Amino acid sequence: MPEHDDTTRPPSGPSGDAHDAPVGREQAAPVGREQAAPVGREEVAPVGREEVASASGESADEPLSLNAQLREAVRNAGIAQVAPGEAPSGRALLTAVGGVRGLAESVLPGLAFLVVYAVTKELVPSVVIPVVVGLVFVVLRLVQRQSLAMSFAGILGVAVSAGLALITGRAESNFIPGIVINSVWLVGLLVTLAVRWPLIGVVVGFLLPPDEDGSHQDWRADPAKRRTLTVATWLWVGLFALRLAVEVPLWLAGQVEVLAAVKLVLGVPLYAALLWVTWLLVRTVFRNGSDTATV
Repeated sequence: MPEHDDTTRPPSGPSGDAHDAPVGREQAAPVGREQAAPVGREEVAPVGREEVASASGESADEPLSLNAQLREAVRNAGIAQVAPGEAPSGRALLTAVGGVRGLAESVLPGLAFLVVYAVTKELVPSVVIPVVVGLVFVVLRLVQRQSLAMSFAGILGVAVSAGLALITGRAESNFIPGIVINSVWLVGLLVTLAVRWPLIGVVVGFLLPPDEDGSHQDWRADPAKRRTLTVATWLWVGLFALRLAVEVPLWLAGQVEVLAAVKLVLGVPLYAALLWVTWLLVRTVFRNGSDTATV
């Protein structure tokens, strides 16, 4: 759970704005795009089909079940950089937010919009230049033969935002996709809490190794684990609620420059900080060797 200038989404999801991506790369999630790329230039190797099939007890030659596909998606998300019970590290955090390249792809388009609009007050260059910045990252990944998933997600968010601004003729329309994505994440997280399946718990459940009989560990049967994972999910609810509480009034007031600056602050930095806190919370109730998953 980030858009191009936020990061952010929460794990496996909470990312955030149209350019974020809360908890895995948009954002971001609660996991917020607000979703893992390389530390430096090294790509994080995705979990292979054979590994996922083996973990789920399925043959690598058979189509993966929906459960196995979800497990694979979660294991490739930002939160999976630290297994339940493990101590988080700075390297893991950097990887979870996309590495140096991922940070640049998330922050620079939004920063370009802020700088250009503050200097020129012109709509067209303010929304077109971030698109050009995003395309540069796509070309770089093509030349280096790296995964294009993150770059395409980023350029799509930037392009949609720019298109809305150009169609309406209003610079503040550039922020509509981000506000919508934050709202969707907020509602989605609240739904998981209402049905007593907090999203962070669901994500962690996919990261835990199966029991000896092949069944999934039932974290809901342990009051301490259930309570901790519920609290962690509420924290991601707070992230998206905070973004909306700050950004919507600025959007309604047409405070474009302030809104652009606030989005940068509430994007990747806040996403990374909350991801770290989530790891620490999860670690407190998954300290035993039997509960530790290898990611």
